[in-house]
Amino acid sequence: MKKLLVSALIAFGLMAGSAQADYTLIVPQEPGKGTSVWGEIIAKNLEKFLPDGEKVVIRHIPGARDIPGYNKFHNSLRFDDKTIMVAHGGNGVSFLLDKVDYNYFEYDLIGSMNNDIVLGKQNGKDEKTGTWIIAGGSGYEPDGAALAMLVCGPQPNGSIDAYLECWRDRVNWINGVAGGEKRLGFMNGEFDVTRESPAAWNRFYTDVEQELWFTHGILDLENKVQMNDPNFPGSQMEDVYEKLWGERPSGELYEAYRLTRNWRDVVQKSLWVNKGNPNTQILRDALHEMINDPVASAEIYAKTGTYPWIEGKDGQKMLDIMKSLITEDALKNAVRWNQEAYGFPSIYKPELLEQ
Repeated sequence: MKKLLVSALIAFGLMAGSAQADYTLIVPQEPGKGTSVWGEIIAKNLEKFLPDGEKVVIRHIPGARDIPGYNKFHNSLRFDDKTIMVAHGGNGVSFLLDKVDYNYFEYDLIGSMNNDIVLGKQNGKDEKTGTWIIAGGSGYEPDGAALAMLVCGPQPNGSIDAYLECWRDRVNWINGVAGGEKRLGFMNGEFDVTRESPAAWNRFYTDVEQELWFTHGILDLENKVQMNDPNFPGSQMEDVYEKLWGERPSGELYEAYRLTRNWRDVVQKSLWVNKGNPNTQILRDALHEMINDPVASAEIYAKTGTYPWIEGKDGQKMLDIMKSLITEDALKNAVRWNQEAYGFPSIYKPELLEQ
């Protein structure tokens, strides 16, 4: 009887200890990069609202194109009920176009910032003339497609072939330039285009000669359309295109652009756990409190700009919209554009059509 009592107490202690264990936040980057910095801010603030006083401890799992960390979460770490995954825009594009293990449809969304990217150009640069130089890279896929449409204008059926011909003639896309060198090169006039997070744009370009060119807008979850960025009204790519060319963008490249734009930006800063995780609602409640806390939200928005959150309860609605963008033509055209315009080794994944 004594042995049974001791065993029961030990088991109870282990169970209680497990319930009180800290959360682990998996960040697929090395420390100091954009998503890592965001993850640190989220971890520090989210733990303030966890009901049992747990900490949120960051674990960095960097690797090529920030894929290995997310793959490890999918293959093993997600089965720990105290593990949360941070995903960013590059992970969203890789889900569409790279060989990866992870799958957004197998997780519960805790929350996602409905975010945007800002593009600037050299002041007075005329879209309809001359050549354009941009330092590109992973995560820039929608930016390059938007650049092509704005510079090349309407093409028959918006065809990939026509835009590729114009791209090769008028755009010089340079891979392999480090982040700081991209910004410096743009400020020095070596590059015609830059792309930044909204917070970085406000930080670095408020008092310079370069001009804001366009943003991608943010997803209107209720009406299932793209709407203007509230921080940069009137600058959405479609509106800028229409002012330039007298019509709205359409066709093959535009549909490929919409696909990669939304998969990058809507999940650009998002938190996930395994589907059915018993802590899902606890984390969603803590996130809700964090978002509505003025001190916590001010610190987060200082890094990201003031953008609305898609909270976990709306996660399925968000994924349904994202899924609707994955058509066979859009996916194939996105793969082809990435391969031939940027030189990225993208692959067509028909299994995405069956999600």
